[in-house]
Amino acid sequence: MPTTSRNRSGRRVAVVGISLSDCGRVDAATPYALHAQAARRALADSGLDRSLIDGLGSAGLGTLAPVEVAEYLGLRPRWVDSTAVGGATWEVMAAHAADAIAAGHANAVLLVYGSTARADIKAGRRTANLSFGARGPLQFEVPYGHTLVAKYAMAARRHMHEYGTTLEQLAEVAVQARANAAPNPEAMFRDPITVDDVLSGPMIADPFTKLHCCIRSDGGCAVLLAAEEYVPDTTKAPVWVLGTGEHVSHTTMSEWEDFTVSPASVSGRIAFERAGVRPQDIDLAEIYDAFTYMTLVTLEDLGFCAKGEGGAFVEKGRLTVGGGGLPVNTDGGGLSACHPGMRGLFLLVEAVRQLRGEATGAQVRRADGSLPELAVASGTGGWFCSSGTVVLGRG
Repeated sequence: MPTTSRNRSGRRVAVVGISLSDCGRVDAATPYALHAQAARRALADSGLDRSLIDGLGSAGLGTLAPVEVAEYLGLRPRWVDSTAVGGATWEVMAAHAADAIAAGHANAVLLVYGSTARADIKAGRRTANLSFGARGPLQFEVPYGHTLVAKYAMAARRHMHEYGTTLEQLAEVAVQARANAAPNPEAMFRDPITVDDVLSGPMIADPFTKLHCCIRSDGGCAVLLAAEEYVPDTTKAPVWVLGTGEHVSHTTMSEWEDFTVSPASVSGRIAFERAGVRPQDIDLAEIYDAFTYMTLVTLEDLGFCAKGEGGAFVEKGRLTVGGGGLPVNTDGGGLSACHPGMRGLFLLVEAVRQLRGEATGAQVRRADGSLPELAVASGTGGWFCSSGTVVLGRG
């Protein structure tokens, strides 16, 4: 087990507090309230005093995201980050926070997120967005109806064309995510589904039917990272940040050289190298899954299987807890558990829960019955535009 953060000089960095806010269907709370609820719970989970928090990472809320959230939480941080790269935001922010703590620029950094995306639509406070706007480079795509889901659908079709990946294999990702959600009381959808259920659903963007796509929920979460000298004062055993990587590749589809390769192919390699581990050493993976194809291609790009072999890799229940393969999205993921927007922070919370042995659903165990030692969380932003990968470990 590596014992240094990112294999660099400086202080080791640990995740010392995690939490979810109320999630799922939350009709009577504001996004700010969910931020505060998650932050309080993460701080309580850590056992540290709030006065130690001198760093804040926030994105997606307010005109000046970290400033407004900090004021609402009653914090006056001396280190802030508002990097916004979609779903990969939180893995990238965790990397930045770990660097800052290791370098002595901060001692304890709170990453916090909250969204009432579902409730806002139900109440008519906002409408569902089909695109990210039509300015800048997007002006060349939006007039042709090139929506976010259509971009992922095109990429999936290319993988099917290049490697023979089947609709049934993509559907398996959704089926197994639901199986992982089944024992999780916090998951929004827990009833079993079949491959036929996925294939027979209403078409959203060919080849994606409804169950190929993430759910829409409310919710928030928080992660507190701290320098090693504060670990003895924490309530729970630390989970160490061992290595991180980040990468951006494109925004316009015409500049994406290969639809079958995601930026995780770079961020994952960097993270594993910095952690001093290999993909085959990992006990579980938390992967951004706005669509089933994201899970499949990210598994390839992180090195869990060769390029083009993702379809075969996800068959036969290999992604489920106890399925005899690599447990993936052990809480049910964005396809079944929750997806209130930029879900990347939820990946870190679930990875830490599993490494601590505190899973709310099925707990991952190694072959000898012991708790997992290593986990990877890999977030994806935009339409495979960005990626952040974080390797976490116990001990």
